[in-house]
Amino acid sequence: MGKKKEKCGAMNKRKGKLNKEWKVPLTIPEIDSLLEELNKKTKENQESSVSDLYDKQKMGDHLHHQINDITVQIKNIFDDIRKEEKIQRRTIDGIQAEIVPVIQEAARIPDIYYLFEEMQSKNEYTYKHNIGVGIIATYLGKKLGLSSESLSNLTLAATLHDVGKTRIPESLLDKPGKLTLAEYEEMKRHTIYGYELLKNIPGLHPSIALTALQHHEREDGHGYPLNLNGNNIYYLSKIVAIADVFHAMSSNRVYHQAMPFYMVIEQMNRDVFGKFNPGILLVFINSLMETLVGKEVVLTNQQIGTIIMINPYDPLKVLMKTDAGFVDLRMEKELQIERIIS
Repeated sequence: MGKKKEKCGAMNKRKGKLNKEWKVPLTIPEIDSLLEELNKKTKENQESSVSDLYDKQKMGDHLHHQINDITVQIKNIFDDIRKEEKIQRRTIDGIQAEIVPVIQEAARIPDIYYLFEEMQSKNEYTYKHNIGVGIIATYLGKKLGLSSESLSNLTLAATLHDVGKTRIPESLLDKPGKLTLAEYEEMKRHTIYGYELLKNIPGLHPSIALTALQHHEREDGHGYPLNLNGNNIYYLSKIVAIADVFHAMSSNRVYHQAMPFYMVIEQMNRDVFGKFNPGILLVFINSLMETLVGKEVVLTNQQIGTIIMINPYDPLKVLMKTDAGFVDLRMEKELQIERIIS
């Protein structure tokens, strides 16, 4: 009997629990109240999304103006160096106080595709190039996990990597046609000129002058001016070399148009084992391609679509969504990414 009473008590307990969980269905007024609350939250989320988009747009516009401003500053600084034929310590202090912070702010944005619009302008290429390389190198330095001190040195080194061009005649810098052999040899000397301008500035880290000297050196020893290879090239110089080439190939210049995006990446992929440090370059390419997800791009057939997936084994062969449906570039051998829509 005792066991039977226990069993009945347990059953009644479970029934009580079930009765509490099985509530009476909601009434129409209660449903309407819940729907009203849901609609209110949806509206708030939509307004928040629009506000976030507006804030990002404002931030982008603000950054755009800042980049234009520091480009003008760099132009004025380079003009002064050209006239004075030397760099004052106060000039370096001014760059560190006013230009480096803007470049580092720009490099904190998750992707660098907002630079592409700037890259397409031929005007003031020499000066925009220094800012663009500064942003790309800083972005890459962050991905490589550099310390804050090394990152600051990298930003300054990248921004001044071409300062030696202040000793190159402007007629040569702006020449629209192909350089003669003698002109090319003189152009290559900008690396030495930059080193000479920077090496004796009091308190300046040696990496700044070394980057100006070495950013055209290559891992296989086929660079210039000293044909250095591998471990003989300073680490920051290797980072700036990659940023320099990527920005140059992606930009319109007086003597050539910007290369299509897929050609830039393919060329850099070919240079992974040879010209550039593979560890640094692979980090750059992978980081760059990962940020493509969600970006609008133009294909070589002028079709526009949004990238929704990157193939880790062949980053250029992405999966895209277009107005006509999905496009898998692994299956479309003739199609490539021509450019990124900023």
